[in-house]
Amino acid sequence: MTPLPSSPAEELALLERELIWLDTRRVQLLRRRSWLKAALRAQSAGGWQPPHGGQPPQGAPGGWAHAPAAHPAPAVPTGSATGGPGAQHVLLILGGLLLAVAAIAFTLFSWGELGIAGRSVVLAGVTAGALGAPVLLLRRGLGATAESVGAVALLLTVLDAYALHAAVLPEADGAGYAAFASGVLAAGWAAYGVGVGRLRLPLPAAVVAGQFPLVLGAWAAGGSALVIGWALLVTAAGSVVVAARVPGLAVRATAWSGAGVTWAGGLLIGLGESVSASGPLDAAAPGVLLLGAAAVALAAAWRAPQEMAVTGGVVAGLAAVAGVGGVLRTEVPWSWAVVVYLVCGAALAPVARIAVVPRPVRGGVLGAAAGVTGVAVLAVLPSAAATLLGPAAVLTGLWAGAPDGTRELAAGAGAWPDALSVPVVLLVAAVLLGAVYASLVHEGREPAGWTGAAGAGAVGLVSAAVPVLLVSADVAYAAALVVDLLLVAGLLAAAVAVRRVPAAAGATALWCAVAVAAHVGLLALAAEPATYAVFGLLLVLFAASAARSREVVARSLTLVLSVVCALVVASAAGASLELGAPRTAVLVLVVPAAVVVLGLWVRTPAVVVPLEAGAGFAALVALGLAVTDGAYLSLVLALCGVLAAATAVRPERRPGAGYLAAGLFATATWVRLVSAGVTHPEAYTLPVSVIACAVGLLRRRTDPEASSWAAYGPGLGVTLGPSLLALWSDPHWQRPLLLGAAALAVTVTGAVRRLQAPLLLGGGTLALVALHELAPHVAQVFDALPRWSVPALAGLLLLALGATYEQRLRDARRLREHLGRMR
Repeated sequence: MTPLPSSPAEELALLERELIWLDTRRVQLLRRRSWLKAALRAQSAGGWQPPHGGQPPQGAPGGWAHAPAAHPAPAVPTGSATGGPGAQHVLLILGGLLLAVAAIAFTLFSWGELGIAGRSVVLAGVTAGALGAPVLLLRRGLGATAESVGAVALLLTVLDAYALHAAVLPEADGAGYAAFASGVLAAGWAAYGVGVGRLRLPLPAAVVAGQFPLVLGAWAAGGSALVIGWALLVTAAGSVVVAARVPGLAVRATAWSGAGVTWAGGLLIGLGESVSASGPLDAAAPGVLLLGAAAVALAAAWRAPQEMAVTGGVVAGLAAVAGVGGVLRTEVPWSWAVVVYLVCGAALAPVARIAVVPRPVRGGVLGAAAGVTGVAVLAVLPSAAATLLGPAAVLTGLWAGAPDGTRELAAGAGAWPDALSVPVVLLVAAVLLGAVYASLVHEGREPAGWTGAAGAGAVGLVSAAVPVLLVSADVAYAAALVVDLLLVAGLLAAAVAVRRVPAAAGATALWCAVAVAAHVGLLALAAEPATYAVFGLLLVLFAASAARSREVVARSLTLVLSVVCALVVASAAGASLELGAPRTAVLVLVVPAAVVVLGLWVRTPAVVVPLEAGAGFAALVALGLAVTDGAYLSLVLALCGVLAAATAVRPERRPGAGYLAAGLFATATWVRLVSAGVTHPEAYTLPVSVIACAVGLLRRRTDPEASSWAAYGPGLGVTLGPSLLALWSDPHWQRPLLLGAAALAVTVTGAVRRLQAPLLLGGGTLALVALHELAPHVAQVFDALPRWSVPALAGLLLLALGATYEQRLRDARRLREHLGRMR
């Protein structure tokens, strides 16, 4: 059972759907009626036979299930003398088309050969015959044929109008006569369609013809663009009335289409005139035209189905904003025009509280307000982004001195906007989104989906508007830093208050806090005291947020940012003490050292992992600072090894941190030897290797499960690595011989004792020594060979590997398994 409508708007929509269904049902019944008449004529002509399949023609109604099965509906026999209705229709349609072609040819080429009387007789006879023929055809049940002949008749009336102008009224203005003729044709076709009643084409054709009289008349009268625009709007309004009141699906569809086209034409004319207006008086007339377009769209949406009503509400709202905003923006500079249109769009919001307006129309008008807001934000977004990134120019002149205002810093990059319009747009849009969020929450909506998106958008726009406003207004440097820091604190507080803030708004607040912190950090780099104050406070804020946060992402991000802020403070301390980059690197290592100590104390994986990530980044920064001084680089590497060894105290970090510590110690030794200009590093490394290998041997005896990499890897690497580096610059034969022999001994020992580290380290060293010794001879061989031999040999090698691919793969698996069984 269909539920009773709860409002006049819903009842109206229900009636519209019922009327559309009745129009469709009427078409089906008419087709069934024509089919039954044809069947009866065939029966009276000599009996009928059931057609193949025993089914009524396509388009017959399906509601005949109650008819007895023993008496199927009669059908026209396919082999009757009269032929099927389909054949008759095709023949008559073809005849009508040929008649239309003949009429066109006669009108164009033979009209002038007749006198006035002959022309009148031909004109009256042919037109009367063509218009009267469909009536007779409908009486005989030939509906499709009547439609075809009716179409030809309508075409003949158009040709008659053309012939009348060409022969009788040649001096008449073309546009004016076309306006008059289209009006007469529209009225005549409408009367003809209503009089005949059963033809479907005349009434839609009358609607199409009715779109031209006013427009062509305005054009013929030399009207301005606004006059033509009003003619288009009046025509659109008439089409809306026809669509709302005249029954018939074809008529309504044609009227809606014509209304959309003419309304769009009037709207475009109004927009063009409004944009080009130079003053309020010039913009008033286009504004009134746009408001008229809004009224027509609103009237159409009021009576339209739901989908069309939403669309009508959207275009009505946009037209109203364009009309009113086009007048107001002429009184302000172009930089404030966006603000004017945004305020006009915001004025549409109260429509949501007007209960008399249908719900779909209200939704469309609110959609127009949202669209205007979105376009306004997008229009100022590039300027806002440039303003936020403008202080990056400070990086080219750190600690150049505190400026008088923040605009001076942004102006260095040419980023700040010309006026306060950008932050005003952002703030107004934020207020609108906040009002939407509050309204939805007040209605009982859950703070998710569109509600959460509105809250998140408001937070993001406020976060961008405040720094941009400070720069645009050229606020004092210290005041801007304080306000930005307070904004960061507020955003972090909102981000960690997950129980009182929607998830989307909390995540947006977190990332906005990061962005604003980056902005204020760049501003702070302009002065030395500001750098310490700002980054120190940011360190405290991020650390406090990490301590209070319950979300994994928020806690991890704030912990990493805390380490980064501490890193900036340490680097600034080195710059203040004028230590230089290499010495500052040692000072920077205080940050990862503090993180390692904190990790030993906390031991919570969710906290330790982001802290270690920040410590690793700080260590990389320290290495980058010390890379220009070999001695300090060696010291930094050794200190990093100490920190890694301290991290290895924790059982869960022991394997990875232990290997890292060993590698760092070995690398520090190599770097120190190279920086000291030592040409015979073995004198320094061999004692260390012997001691380290002896310690590893003792460990293996006490702990047979210990890995050979932990026991012998550091000791072997301390000597083999520096010796290999010295090998490539040594022209003598003694070092290659001794190093190769030692590497061979280590390799054999690893193979015999089934130790992975000696086997791989010794084998790799032996291979590199062999490559060093054979490199000159290989180069001579390649110089002697022709150029085509190298790709040929490479191709043969690839073919051999491809042919034995499976065997090589099995060999590789066995080698990997064998190495895996070693300690």
